[in-house]
Amino acid sequence: MFSLNAFGSLQLLDSDGREVAFPEKGLLILVYLMLEPTARASRSAIARLLWGDDNGSAKVNLRKLVSRVRARQEALGRSFLRFSETVVELETPPSTSDLWFARGEQAEPMFARLKLLAKTLEAQFLQGIDCQSAVFVHWREAQRRRHVDVLKKALTAAAAEATANDDVALVKEAALLVLGVDPEDRDIHHILLRIFDAAGEVAYFRQTFEQRAELLGSWSLRQEDILVAQAEGANLRHERASAGRARVRIPLLLLPSAERQDIGYDASSLVNDITIGFCALDSLDIAGRNTAVRIGKVGEGAAATFDQWDRSYILEMRLSVRDDGPLLFLQLVEAASDEIVWAERTSLGQSPSEEQRQTVTRHIVLSLAGQIERREMMKSHFAENPTAYHRYLAGRRYLDRLSIPNLRKARSELEAALRGSGHFAPALSSIARTYSKEWVLTSGSDAALLDEAENYAMQAIAARRDIADGYREFGMTRTFQRENDESIEALQLAEALNPGHAGIIADHAEALLHSSRPELALTKIESAIALNPVSPDTYLWTASVASYTLGRFETALDYIGRMADSRLADRVSAASWAMLGEEERAGFFVRRIHQTNPGFDVDRWVSVMPFKEQWQRDIYSEGLRRAGFWKITPNTVGV
Repeated sequence: MFSLNAFGSLQLLDSDGREVAFPEKGLLILVYLMLEPTARASRSAIARLLWGDDNGSAKVNLRKLVSRVRARQEALGRSFLRFSETVVELETPPSTSDLWFARGEQAEPMFARLKLLAKTLEAQFLQGIDCQSAVFVHWREAQRRRHVDVLKKALTAAAAEATANDDVALVKEAALLVLGVDPEDRDIHHILLRIFDAAGEVAYFRQTFEQRAELLGSWSLRQEDILVAQAEGANLRHERASAGRARVRIPLLLLPSAERQDIGYDASSLVNDITIGFCALDSLDIAGRNTAVRIGKVGEGAAATFDQWDRSYILEMRLSVRDDGPLLFLQLVEAASDEIVWAERTSLGQSPSEEQRQTVTRHIVLSLAGQIERREMMKSHFAENPTAYHRYLAGRRYLDRLSIPNLRKARSELEAALRGSGHFAPALSSIARTYSKEWVLTSGSDAALLDEAENYAMQAIAARRDIADGYREFGMTRTFQRENDESIEALQLAEALNPGHAGIIADHAEALLHSSRPELALTKIESAIALNPVSPDTYLWTASVASYTLGRFETALDYIGRMADSRLADRVSAASWAMLGEEERAGFFVRRIHQTNPGFDVDRWVSVMPFKEQWQRDIYSEGLRRAGFWKITPNTVGV
């Protein structure tokens, strides 16, 4: 009794499951004839299949192969193939094979058949066979498409009847298998959305983009005159219109983690959830999106398929366990350059609920779509000037390290990146951020810095109205200018344009804090911290000030204690310790502030603090007063 495997490794096995030696090309003939309706083919057709057309040498090779196959069949005592002068026929096929579905409709129940099909087709048909004939390659691809069609037909029938949990799980697995072969199969997208009960996700994404369109429309009506005035003529408007029409198809392959851990759910299940999220996102008609993501579930050999696409991205996911629950590490890698373009850590909580898992999935899907779109926009803009691109990246790196020298270095690099073309919105908005952050670090000593920040933010909006960057920086600038309502409005639009972006959520929280809504600010900044547990110090600073304003002084100090460089929060530290009655500890921070910034003027700082309501300024001033700011002057430091 012999069996034949054609999916994965091509093997002939004996009754004990051991591999039996047999000429590989002889096995290829066996597979070919088992899939032929007549179970026979001419010798010339077999020669072309295995060696192609090469002036007669294929027939010579076939004669040698026939001799070896006959000898091997005689040794095995089993004649699988019969050869005549003109024809090759299937004589006695192996007793069993994984080509069972090729014999036509079977009598298995619907779900049993689907399960067998999914198990069979999970491996690739004739994987790793080194046959250089173009005829063979085309035949194998045609067979693979046929196999997927068979699976899709069984899947469609089963999906309509699936109600039991096991049946639903089977349909999910089979649908993802088909999607891995053809990520743009709309029928499978619809099946997945229905079987995952993803109507809520579709509604969520639709609502997200409807809100975005509504906010953009409202903003445009009010800002049209300003934006047109600052846009640099018809060429820029034409550039924006052309960008809006462009549509880039980008493959995104998800590599599930090989590690499975008992933490509520594994990386493989997250692959499924994220795949569904992209199905929901891609099922929408989103005007103005520049990137549509192709996504599929693939195995470890996925990297080998990259050469069939010009641009590909890999999302790698790793799970680790901490005391406060599992942590998901995400890393987006551009396949062509092997460059990490985005990375993030996301906390999954002690016992992930359905709602919490849904939140994580939405965040990942929207973040990835935004990151890939942004990456493609940058590559397109800097395609002919890689030096400018590297200067932009250098500027961004300096901007991530908050100090006045670094902010000025960032500004220099970003301005250099813009010399070839001044219409790159992310660079314009980054320059705006260097000015607003410098205003903060210099204790609001120069109002002209905010004017510059506003100017660059508006230029960024004029360059690209459909991305969040300009609105984010405009919103923060208006916060510091005490235009609270306009600030919140701009940041709401930024968050709608890039949902789930932890940095924008954190800026929105800071704007709410200065708008004298500390409770809401604290809730929002905590959500930003949850999305990015290794949070920048600015997130923790916002949380500390919100906690202080709410009278939670110990909580404020706890947030400060988590900062990598707590000097940013020295004023909050001094005020918190003072409000707790620890005047000696408070005095330490007062002295350190004057050492770091000898020209610090506490009266001026209190006057420029952009709190909307007086009560919030009062509680902050009270803490500074108790800390002793008005008792210590710069000329007494160190005495």
